[in-house]
Amino acid sequence: MQLTEVNKMSMAFSRLNPFQAKVLKNVKLNGVGSSKETRHIELSLSSSGLSYVPGDAIGVIPQNDPELVASLLEEMKWDEETPVIINKEGGTLPLKEALTTHFEITLLTKKILRQAVELTENEELRKLLLVENANQLKEYTHGRDLLDMLRDFGPWNASAEKIVSLLRKLTPRLYSIASSITANPEEVHLTIGAVRYTAHGRERKGVCSVLVADRLQEGDTLPVFIQPNKHFHLPESRDKDIIMVGPGTGIAPFRSFIQERAVTEATGRSWLFFGDQYSALDFLYQDELEQYQKDGVLTRLETAFSRDTGQKVYVQHRMLENSKELFEWIESGAYFYICGDKQYMAKDVHNTLISIIEKEGTMTSEEAVAYLNDMREQGRYQRDVY
Repeated sequence: MQLTEVNKMSMAFSRLNPFQAKVLKNVKLNGVGSSKETRHIELSLSSSGLSYVPGDAIGVIPQNDPELVASLLEEMKWDEETPVIINKEGGTLPLKEALTTHFEITLLTKKILRQAVELTENEELRKLLLVENANQLKEYTHGRDLLDMLRDFGPWNASAEKIVSLLRKLTPRLYSIASSITANPEEVHLTIGAVRYTAHGRERKGVCSVLVADRLQEGDTLPVFIQPNKHFHLPESRDKDIIMVGPGTGIAPFRSFIQERAVTEATGRSWLFFGDQYSALDFLYQDELEQYQKDGVLTRLETAFSRDTGQKVYVQHRMLENSKELFEWIESGAYFYICGDKQYMAKDVHNTLISIIEKEGTMTSEEAVAYLNDMREQGRYQRDVY
């Protein structure tokens, strides 16, 4: 059987051969004065043959910040045209291009420091790498990058090629898809929060998120590929109820879920818990969500804005306020989804859910944990955390 042209093309586009997707829209979702900067990006998949289902992610091949690359070249007095080897096959690129498109320059690892010690006489670095200083080493690598290392531990007795050979390849950044292809044919939408912070006396920027926020214009192209997510998806049956907890950019896959259920006219109920800092500034996709609620696509919408009141209110507090009904939904077969921050939010929501099952189901904590594990095994408890 012959492959169609579209199938051939979709097989061709991958992590190693990304599709150059044209930017149709790039807008800021937060209001003026918000401390957050969340971008809504719409990309064209026209003529790519690429497809996806709600719950999948998109991989973006980023480029490093030109200002950071310029600072590295200036710090080391390197010639930007110097050819450097970029792979095992011996392929080369000019140094500036390699630092921009190929190497990870914003992360520092113990491995890099251990290899770098051979390239300098610096005693401070030798001391930092001693076994008894393991905690200081861990602390040093956190939030620092290649430029910090080069400034802190010189002078360096090594060529640019030798130093860049220590670096890892720039990895794609994965983002949950925020659209349904059924609702938006040949398009994919993303919800990306720009990462910016100050650490160790310098401003730091997320490689991909700030590229999108500062340097990506409508009409530009972005190299992308689809990353399927078999562990985070809508129920096969459209009559199943779904409960979604996604504060901040965690809303992304749930926008995809809701769009899909609207187009396919799913009969199952849906309940969304969304939170952020201020309702007036940070209620992402507010108009859309409220319209879905009016149309009956979104059965319930619970919001938690932590800075609107003196007492901080989060999504897990809203869950507790609705614990009886939440448990009734779960008991009647609802699927429960969490998307967002792994370190704090997802943990808090998970523990809150156990408390609700324990209280409303009159169970011991062990029984509640077992109940949730059963839900997980049935595919009714799914998490997409980062």
